[in-house]
Amino acid sequence: MADHNPALRALAESGLDHEVTRHGRVGSLAEAAAARGVEPSAIVKTMVVRRGEGDHLFVLVPGDREISWPKLRALLGVNRISMPDAEAAREVTGYERGTITPFGSRTALPVVADERVTGRTVSIGAGAHGLAATVSGDEVVAHLQAQVADVTDPA
Repeated sequence: MADHNPALRALAESGLDHEVTRHGRVGSLAEAAAARGVEPSAIVKTMVVRRGEGDHLFVLVPGDREISWPKLRALLGVNRISMPDAEAAREVTGYERGTITPFGSRTALPVVADERVTGRTVSIGAGAHGLAATVSGDEVVAHLQAQVADVTDPA
């Protein structure tokens, strides 16, 4: 299976110490957290944000939080940012919404990680529904050369 999944391949090649968890589709953050054996706040959602034409980035968001658009715009020094539609996100990443991860993305994008991703073990999506990797948030941030900042608000 790993050969067909670019995220699992990228994780394997990253050298990051990680544990892959597989579970069926889940209907909520709480279900996903229970299936992965982590707190909801330890689940990291990967959001694709469009800064401009052909200019996207990943934002890593703790499961119990959401992007703060004012904070993110201030960090990036832009007046307008948006979420691309599902098709545009898939075009850029190779992943369908709900499975997006910076690992193995079709396009290498800059990464912004909310500061709450660091200093803990996190569970990040691995490119397919019900597939995730449990890994050190600090190591993910270092590997992806992510910019770390406070870019979220409580959901």
